[in-house]
Amino acid sequence: MQHNKQASNMPFLTPDHPTDGFVRVRGARENNLRNVDVDVPRDAIVAFTGVSGSGKSSLAFGTIFAEAQRRYFESVAPYARRLIQQGHNPKVELITGLPPAVALQQRRGTPSSRSTVGTVTTLSNSLRMLFSRAGTYPAGTAQLDSDAFSPNTAAGACPVCHGLGIAHTVSESSLVPDTSLSIADGAIAAWPGAWQGKNLRDILSHLGYDVTIPWRKLPKKHRDWILFTEEQPVVEVTPKRDRVAKPYKGRFWSAKSYVLHTLADSKSDTMRQRVLRFMETGPCERCGGSGLTPEALAVTFAGRTIAELNAVPMAELAEVIRPTSELKDAGTASRGAASGETNEVAVAITRDLLLRITVLLELGLGYLALGRATPTLSPGEMQRLRIATQLRSGLFGVVYVLDEPSAGLHPADAEPLQAVLEALKSSGNSVFVVEHNMDVVRRADWLVDVGPRAGEGGGEILYSGPVAGLADVESSVTRPFLFPDGGGANRGGNKNDGGNNDGGARRPAGGWLGLKGISRHNLRDLDADFPLGILTAVTGVSGSGKSTLVSQVLAEVVGAHLHPQAADVAAAAEVTAEDLESGDAGSGEPLIVSEAVAETSGMDRIDRLVRVDQKPIGRTPRSNLATYTGLFDAVRKEFAATEQARARRFGAGRFSFNVAGGRCEICLGEGFVAVELLFLPGSYGPCPECGGSRYNPETLEVTYNGKNVAEVLAMTVDAAADFLAGVPAAARSLQTLRDVGLGYLRLGQPATELSGGEAQRIKLATELQRARRGHTLYLLDEPTTGLHPADVQLLMAQLHGLVDAGNTVIVVEHEMDVVAAADWVIDLGPAGGDAGGEIVASGTPAAVARSARSRTAPYLATALDQ
Repeated sequence: MQHNKQASNMPFLTPDHPTDGFVRVRGARENNLRNVDVDVPRDAIVAFTGVSGSGKSSLAFGTIFAEAQRRYFESVAPYARRLIQQGHNPKVELITGLPPAVALQQRRGTPSSRSTVGTVTTLSNSLRMLFSRAGTYPAGTAQLDSDAFSPNTAAGACPVCHGLGIAHTVSESSLVPDTSLSIADGAIAAWPGAWQGKNLRDILSHLGYDVTIPWRKLPKKHRDWILFTEEQPVVEVTPKRDRVAKPYKGRFWSAKSYVLHTLADSKSDTMRQRVLRFMETGPCERCGGSGLTPEALAVTFAGRTIAELNAVPMAELAEVIRPTSELKDAGTASRGAASGETNEVAVAITRDLLLRITVLLELGLGYLALGRATPTLSPGEMQRLRIATQLRSGLFGVVYVLDEPSAGLHPADAEPLQAVLEALKSSGNSVFVVEHNMDVVRRADWLVDVGPRAGEGGGEILYSGPVAGLADVESSVTRPFLFPDGGGANRGGNKNDGGNNDGGARRPAGGWLGLKGISRHNLRDLDADFPLGILTAVTGVSGSGKSTLVSQVLAEVVGAHLHPQAADVAAAAEVTAEDLESGDAGSGEPLIVSEAVAETSGMDRIDRLVRVDQKPIGRTPRSNLATYTGLFDAVRKEFAATEQARARRFGAGRFSFNVAGGRCEICLGEGFVAVELLFLPGSYGPCPECGGSRYNPETLEVTYNGKNVAEVLAMTVDAAADFLAGVPAAARSLQTLRDVGLGYLRLGQPATELSGGEAQRIKLATELQRARRGHTLYLLDEPTTGLHPADVQLLMAQLHGLVDAGNTVIVVEHEMDVVAAADWVIDLGPAGGDAGGEIVASGTPAAVARSARSRTAPYLATALDQ
């Protein structure tokens, strides 16, 4: 191996050994790393490559960054360490020449609705300070603190919507959908049924209201009181329906009070879902959707409120503040002045704001507004926002460790990213990137290839040196993709490799799914037609509207059609790989679905909707590969069926580490215990009672084919496939996991240790193991994110298999070789934000590659020519 040869030529290093510009790692054993030694240069861009699960992240993040972080914490006062969330101590013998490090990792959690572009970049802090110290106030008003301009603080939040900008309320039309009915006939649909509803109607009768005439004939004053009053009068009611009068005291609730009380206090999800149908959601009337108080909205800068500046694109915001930043004769700041727009504070704040916004403009994000909620951003947009924040920090002499910085980026957006990496290096920093994008890898100064395979088959340094040298390492899986002209296969390959990018015949569409009048975010009155029965790739630069079109609008429309009983279309769209069955296919008639779409067609051709995303399969170590896929249920049943288990009266539940009975009660089935060291980083160690097995001794005495349940969980998928070949349910799950390239994972591997790409493939495998019946719509949003080119081939083979089985697959994708292998392409653009939202080209990959308007076309043409 290359690393052995390299290590033998180097003297053993001590902490004070001169390192000559290299970070030298000795004896790294984190996760699957096999006691590796490697040297990487400082002041350079170093790419770490290898298949998913090979150990490259364990080296870059788990070892190099973790050690740099540990050393930094050693310089912090012991008391302060207790207040900081510290990392772990990496398993490594020695690292020398290591500067301070900054990590920029992928964040795959669900962002808060209160998180915005402004809060992520911290630009909102500066803008609030600008309004607080340099805004123009109405005459006679006191100056406000910066917190008063934030909807996320008690001082600044609108008292009605609590800073969300959205109000949930009821109206007469939502509570009484049919005004021709009388109260006795059920005009107030929001009221409960059965005895409760009858009780409220009886109370109204005793209060003197006519419940027998049509609702619309009641005086408005009466209608408003019945629906909206906060009063709760108690009256004596004598039911007319009983043979024997039994008076009782009845309390009246208005329809609004009943709905809000049910939402706030009911423990029944069914009741909550029922009353949700009578709620109306829209911009808060008090704050106009800004989430701010009237006092904050009364302050202006350059003639605009902070809500207005939060709503404009950053490119426009830069022009608004530019005149102030260029003032040469700024005045002295004074709290007594009605306006501070020309004082020295305004100049200082606007200059800083302009510099920071310029970085974002250079990364192509000028179309975003500071008030844009982060849940609506694409992965590529979020990635660039975080990179821009670090670039502006102005640090010198540090190591930036980046996790797939090109993930989620269109090839056109990846080019400015490369300039950012070069700028970090030229500023005197080192840039270590874990990367699968071969275009980024080719432009690196140094390459560390980890492998050769994943999991137990990886963890070795195959090569460390200049990029060109990898061409001589035949054992590298990365080599043929990095040097496609050197005898290796490209990512598309032929149909057997999961590709079809030779420009040949494509599968014909078996029908069309049409959406007309789509309006959401930057999609404006858009018409889109999706072919059925084939593989479609939806492309376009970041922010062009791809995810809005596919993952939001299309998913909601199909979800509402398949699940008409759902409380709202957003809930109907949440049909993922965990919740696949949808018995109701609907009538197939043209459907009016929400305000986002005017009309749909072709819905009768879809029976099921499956969304496969990169969200984690679990948030705790208790969730793992075996439990998520369901194969552990079959394993536990096999153990429960053994003679040893039956003699002890052990059921399947005995072999679960999540419930009392069979689990170890010292670690509660975790398998490890946390060791808190107060002033030092905490660590985890195997449970002293069960030794990390998770089970108590009695449970481990039961064996199946010579193995106990803990030993089965410790097996890799490949090993378990042979061991459990006689268990059909488990064997089917294990085979699909192998088909998507996950044979290296352990059955009991915690969900928290899985990458986003691994989580997505596990979800896909879970779906693939089900009986295929066709007419299913699969929606995948950037499925190749986080995957090595070799893993992409496995994924594409499975997607083509789904299509061959009579299903429809639609992927939002940036990887051009995947797009080239599709049957149909829909390209959005021409740019991002307000300059996008159009379908600029659609057709076969070859047809889209010839489009003059498409920014995707030149990159797609290159992929087709390979």
